[in-house]
Amino acid sequence: GPTSHEVVAWVKDILKINRAAHTGTLDPKVTGVLPVLLGTATKLADTFVGDKEYVCVMKLHREVEEDTLRKISKEFVGEIYQRPPLKSAVRRRIRIRTVHYIEIKEIEGKNVLMKVGCEAGTYIRMLCHHIGLALGVGAHMSQLRRTKSFPFAEDNLTRLHDLKDAYVFYEEEGDESWLRELIMPMEHALGHLPCIIVKDSAVDAICHGADLAAPGISRIEEGINTGNRVVIYTLKGEAVSIGKAKKGSEDMFRAEKGVCVETEKVFMKPGTYMKGWRRKEKYAQQGVENSKFISSC
Repeated sequence: GPTSHEVVAWVKDILKINRAAHTGTLDPKVTGVLPVLLGTATKLADTFVGDKEYVCVMKLHREVEEDTLRKISKEFVGEIYQRPPLKSAVRRRIRIRTVHYIEIKEIEGKNVLMKVGCEAGTYIRMLCHHIGLALGVGAHMSQLRRTKSFPFAEDNLTRLHDLKDAYVFYEEEGDESWLRELIMPMEHALGHLPCIIVKDSAVDAICHGADLAAPGISRIEEGINTGNRVVIYTLKGEAVSIGKAKKGSEDMFRAEKGVCVETEKVFMKPGTYMKGWRRKEKYAQQGVENSKFISSC
């Protein structure tokens, strides 16, 4: 199969774009979910460090009792130690990874079909090897498919040949509706982060790199803590930037001035919204009297 880099190269070639990147590398023999970011969305690469889910076939070197297999497998749920395999692209030092669940789905002789939910960076090949050692019979991974790469699941999959057909249809017919079904808007990938909605007059300042000050806020999601990564949205729901919260939700709500979010990455182009600066300060400001909490974005 193709490498993750080859998949990205094909996507760039199909869509005739210059910027694309993948998150969560898949080995050539592994199938499943590989998020590919396009254009400005490539700035989001470091936000996809969440959990993964895999379905794999573990090949035991000798058959064992089902009860024994299930009991030993449960011992690998929680924090485990792993060293990357020899063919890894990272340094081979021992790491601690968290396995959230191991579900034995089917057993047929020496073949064990199981579903694993785990922290990013967990090596399923090594997990199978260690389970085999614990069983005393040895084991290796024979097949692997990634079914989830937070926040995406198999339900969101787009096949490369469908992407190619959709782009050809767009070129020939001028109809982009099929492409829009296959390519998700950037906002879809940001739903797991808490959000702050800003007033139109604050948007352009943020697009120029300004930090968000209290007077520029329209609505605040509850539960934001100092240091949290937050997404800044327009009143229309367009993603403007990502930043680090300098105050919690309650303090932001009460604040009349001062920086509430330190801007880290900007997605929207300057000039998309009219300039609303009242001062030459590096803050986005306007009246805050209509601010209120929202449960989520």
